[in-house]
Amino acid sequence: MTTVDTGDAVQRGSGAMGAPVLQVSDAVVQFKGRRALGKRSVVRALDGVSLTLPRGATLGIVGESGSGKSTLARSIVGLEKLQSGSITVAGEGEARGRQVQMIFQDSLNSLNPQRSIGSTLAEPLMIHQLRPRNQVRERVAELLDTVGLSPDLASRRPLQLSGGQRQRVNIARALATEPKIIIADEPTSALDVSLRGQILNLLRRLQREQDLSYIFISHDLGLVGQISDLVGVMYLGRIVEIADRADIYRRPQHPYTRALLGSAATPDPRRGRVAPIPGEPPSPADPPPGCHFHPRCPLAQPSCKVGDVMLEPAGPRHQVACPVVLHPVARSATSLTDAGISSGRGSAPGI
Repeated sequence: MTTVDTGDAVQRGSGAMGAPVLQVSDAVVQFKGRRALGKRSVVRALDGVSLTLPRGATLGIVGESGSGKSTLARSIVGLEKLQSGSITVAGEGEARGRQVQMIFQDSLNSLNPQRSIGSTLAEPLMIHQLRPRNQVRERVAELLDTVGLSPDLASRRPLQLSGGQRQRVNIARALATEPKIIIADEPTSALDVSLRGQILNLLRRLQREQDLSYIFISHDLGLVGQISDLVGVMYLGRIVEIADRADIYRRPQHPYTRALLGSAATPDPRRGRVAPIPGEPPSPADPPPGCHFHPRCPLAQPSCKVGDVMLEPAGPRHQVACPVVLHPVARSATSLTDAGISSGRGSAPGI
């Protein structure tokens, strides 16, 4: 079985981070929903998201389906327009351009089946004028070699490659523009288990060699714990907790983070029975007022149902959006454990 090299994540996660390479400030993205009773609803897919990505680090983003993870990724790369807020790449201002690239989940549908691999990799080189035309073929061969593929594959089409080979091509395409940031949206979920470790180790090697910063989106909490330096937890368009990965997995603060980790499957027999998160996520077209998690939270207080809930410091490089947890004077006598929420501690491999 292929293992994932996590040495760099462990080292950086406990030390100083690099200067910020990406700043997202109060990002809001809205979509028009279905029409009901003569009115069209508005889905607030991102609801005031703010985050900072340090240079050379990996920020993992986790959360249930519909939490806004992919919308955040598409907004950063420029595929979704912000209604308000800002996204800034260091040195580029608002003009992100070629500095931010994306690796998509579906390696087949993200490639044009009618174009050769060489043509696909050559396109960004010519659009951004990164190489003279007579050097494009040589650069394509270099990109294929960088991701562990033979340059001979340049003449083939996507359907002639395996799933693992296609995902390596997607990684090579992302590298073609020489970006500062790569966003990986579930990059291994469609691959066989035997290939996942290979792709993750490739991403780690490229990060070391090219000083890349990653945003890694996944439903797999164990995987995020292996590869990330920082972890952000999203719920219904908001980040409810963000911290060093060791803090998130060992000392989760937000009730949703604890419930999410407690509901994750694990081979550790000491964990006992996995407890599902109670209730269903509310509709993003009609989110609850105040803290969006309060209908499912056993610690909810009347104050949780009103006003905006902001991220507040809970320690070095640790922010939580839960006044009940951060300010014990406002907490009821019910503890997290008594309320039936597992701490989820130690659920990530290598921590």
